[in-house]
Amino acid sequence: MAETVLTNTGQSHTRAKGWRGIAADWSSDQRAFKNVSWGKAMMWIFLLSDTFIFGCFLLSYMTARMSTTVPWPNPSEVFALEIAGHHMPLILIAIMTFVLISSSGTMAMAVNCGYRRDRRKTAILMLVTAAFGATFVGMQAFEWTKLIMEGVRPWENPWGAAQFGSCFFMITGFHGTHVTIGVIFLIIIARKVWRG
Repeated sequence: MAETVLTNTGQSHTRAKGWRGIAADWSSDQRAFKNVSWGKAMMWIFLLSDTFIFGCFLLSYMTARMSTTVPWPNPSEVFALEIAGHHMPLILIAIMTFVLISSSGTMAMAVNCGYRRDRRKTAILMLVTAAFGATFVGMQAFEWTKLIMEGVRPWENPWGAAQFGSCFFMITGFHGTHVTIGVIFLIIIARKVWRG
């Protein structure tokens, strides 16, 4: 069974149905990316590779946590802060999450302003996004300092499983590096946008 499909050139060709048709669609990268700009295709490939890397890190974390015989530390205790004499579990994590989500919003607005050719607003929103990213990295540095002062190392952990330290420093270190590089690129591109 086959179906006739029109190509971009106006010529028709026969496409197989079922699994063969699906395989033909998935293997037809020339047709799939024919009308997509090189920059857009590369951005999607970058985002996919980023997703795979962080997915591997999180799967490794899950495997280490599930395979250890020593109890895993309680995140509410490990990431708690004392503010004005009150014990506040996960407050720093909540603030860092809010900062990252806010940076996504300002970046989306910058892209929107870029499409409307409003250079000034685009550059300002990109710089605000970079400021959010720098704030996040600063908070992460504070978090690292606090945990190191409390005895957490990649090879040991005073609250339980030693693997916690290595998983924490590897995943957050990679993410902090990722955000830092993003901040640098945002500043460079914002400057270029501002200058036209």
